[in-house]
This record gives sequence, C-alpha cells and structure tokens, in this order.
Amino acid sequence: MNAMSKRLAIAGIAAAGVFAALPAGAQQFTMKLSAPTINDVTHEYFKRMKAGIEQRSGGKIKVEIYPANQLGQLPAVVEGVALGTIEAASAANGFWISLEPRFQVLDAPGLFDSVPHGFKVLNDPAIRARLAAWGTDKGIEMLAPSLYSPLMLLSHKPIRAVADFQGQKIRTQGGAPIQVDPLKKLGVLPVSLPLGEALPAMQNKTIDGMVGAAAPYVAFKYYDIAKPMTYLPATLFAAPIVANRQWLKSLGPELEKIVREESLKAEDAFGDWVMQDIKNKEEIWKKSGGEIITMSPEESKKYVDTVSPVAAAILAANPKVKDDYDALLAAAKKYR
Repeated sequence: MNAMSKRLAIAGIAAAGVFAALPAGAQQFTMKLSAPTINDVTHEYFKRMKAGIEQRSGGKIKVEIYPANQLGQLPAVVEGVALGTIEAASAANGFWISLEPRFQVLDAPGLFDSVPHGFKVLNDPAIRARLAAWGTDKGIEMLAPSLYSPLMLLSHKPIRAVADFQGQKIRTQGGAPIQVDPLKKLGVLPVSLPLGEALPAMQNKTIDGMVGAAAPYVAFKYYDIAKPMTYLPATLFAAPIVANRQWLKSLGPELEKIVREESLKAEDAFGDWVMQDIKNKEEIWKKSGGEIITMSPEESKKYVDTVSPVAAAILAANPKVKDDYDALLAAAKKYR
C-alpha cells in the first residue's frame, strides 16, 4: 500500500468513527472549502454556496470557508481533496492537472475570447456533462470550472511585445507542459510556484514576473513590488472548484442534491459579479501606481500564433484530452 493509499484508509476509518458516534438523524456533515485567495470571485462563490447549502440542509451540513491558504499551500490542498481530508477547494488549474490531465484543456491559449465567451462555452449542457467525468478515477469531481479572469503577466519589466518575453524568468500557475511549453516557445524561463511562494520571489527578484490574475495581485498589494501588468491575449485563468467524490456520496441522495444544486446556483458569481470585480481591481491597480498593458492587435496575433500550435500539440498527445479539446473548440466556435 503506497503512502497516499494509507492516508486515505486512515482518513476513511476516522470519518467512519465520527459518523458512528452520532445518533441517527442528528448527523452533521462539515464541508471545508479552501481557496488560495480572499475577497475575490472564488470567495464570493463560496459565500453564496455556504448560504444556500446551510439554509436548505437545515443545519445538517456546516460549511466552513478557509481563504488565503489557511489549509496549506496548493499542492497540499489538492492532495487533501483527493484524500478526502478537505471536502472541496479552488486551485489554479495547473495544480489539478497533477490528478487529472484532462483539466489542461482549460488552459489552452486561443480557446476562449473572453470571460463571458468562456462562461457560455463551459455552460453548454454537453460540455458540462463532459467536465463532470473528469477525475472520476481519482476520486474527485469538478463542481465549477471557474473561469476566474483574463490571464495576466505581472512583471518588473513592461511586456508590450512578443520579443519582450525573451529571457524572462516567469512563475507559472502550474508545472504541466500546457502552462510551461507555450511560454518556453516565447523564450521564457518558466518557474512553477504556488501563489503563496510567489510574493517573496517577486520581492527579492528571484523571478522576473508571474502569471496570474488581477484580483490576487490587488488583494496582496503586489503593486508595491511591480507596476506593469500585461494581458496575455486570448488566454483565461481557470481556477476550478473541485470536490471529493466519496464525501459527496456519503451525504446521501437528498443532501448531495442540495450541494450540487447550490454549487451550480453560486456559479452566477462568475457572470456579472466577476466582470465588475475585474474592472474594480484594474481601477485599484491603476490608482495604486500600476500600469495595465494590452498588446497591440499585431503583437496579440503574433502571440496567439506562436503559442497555440504548441498547446494543440501537447493536447493531441492524449486521445481523451484531444477529444475534450476538439469538443471545446467546436463549442467555442458555436458561441462566438
């Protein structure tokens, strides 16, 4: 039995003992929700989810929200969801890829034109059914694909053109080829770091920049460290909310239905709320002395033409992933 299997067995025995000690009809479940960020769309999603679940379950499910990495850095949190020690969590998509390669499709550059476009694509019924199958053999399930925001590059040196990427040491949002290889094609030296380790790395200039989103940059006052923030063309930041499947099934049909329905309702936060929040964060960034850079149409096209073939080749290596990518490409075209 490997180390992960042993931890899973111990966690299962402990949970069974707790549940057995409760009288019939009085059993209360705890749903811990972990996020690396705070006061952003994921936090808003969790708050809506908590209110709906607790109200409808009549106190049978207690929802606890742990923002700002309170339950650990992302690699440990992802493992916790797989083991069942954390019931559900949000993490940058690259960290879920370590469990399920099919997640990498969400990071493909050129797939989504914008957050609203991506939201439409991922809410197509056929696409949602496809997403629900990701990770089943690893004991996880995506509750929400969570297109968090446009992908941004925060850097000490302004990045205005494709040539500006050359030689830059950049933190990626994961270590999978889909996050790393397209940037390598631009001449970047990629470094995979959890969000919590990126701040000191930027402060001491161990890295030249980092890929992420405006919300955490503002929340953690990155504008005191670096000023230029560049939109990466036609590339979105996905931070899926993923749950432990065994825990969902342990709730029983009635409570499981409540969790699923309220999770889906809470996704409204990724519509109008997130767009307004992105606008607000950009305004705060500029008021704090930061600069927001949009590459010219010519440079944007050059960027997409450079990185998209690299991503497509990576995704084509796995037949299931290629099938997912082709399905999302077709849906993306449908909703343009």
